Amino acid sequence: MQDARSYFSSKLAHETDASDVFAAQRAGEEFILVDVRSAAAWDQGHIPGAIHLPYREIAERAAELVPNGAAVVVYCWSPGCNAGAKGALAFAEAGYAVKEMIGGYEYWVREGYPAEDASGPLPRHRDPLVSIVAP
Repeated sequence: MQDARSYFSSKLAHETDASDVFAAQRAGEEFILVDVRSAAAWDQGHIPGAIHLPYREIAERAAELVPNGAAVVVYCWSPGCNAGAKGALAFAEAGYAVKEMIGGYEYWVREGYPAEDASGPLPRHRDPLVSIVAP
């Protein structure tokens, strides 16, 4: 049986969340953010700076879009979607250092971080159930 310290250490080595990704972007940390959802989902909205690579295409297209040795963070729709885990597995199998952004696009948007579509920035709103909303 795995002890709690080992479990949580391993979990944090392979997961991140929206606030940590946003902070890493602002700090200029080097990583490739990958949206692994469908084209329709990407078109509806995505995180600025992300690239679009559906999880089913990672094995065949990762090398052309993501430099070898790059750190990768993947995201999908939400906690109710396992495409992020599928995408993270595909990147790991291709030899990349990868983390899954838990909460996905849903929590990114609910926490009020920037989102965009082909037309430009999308409206930002903070959900008081998942983030602090200043008066």
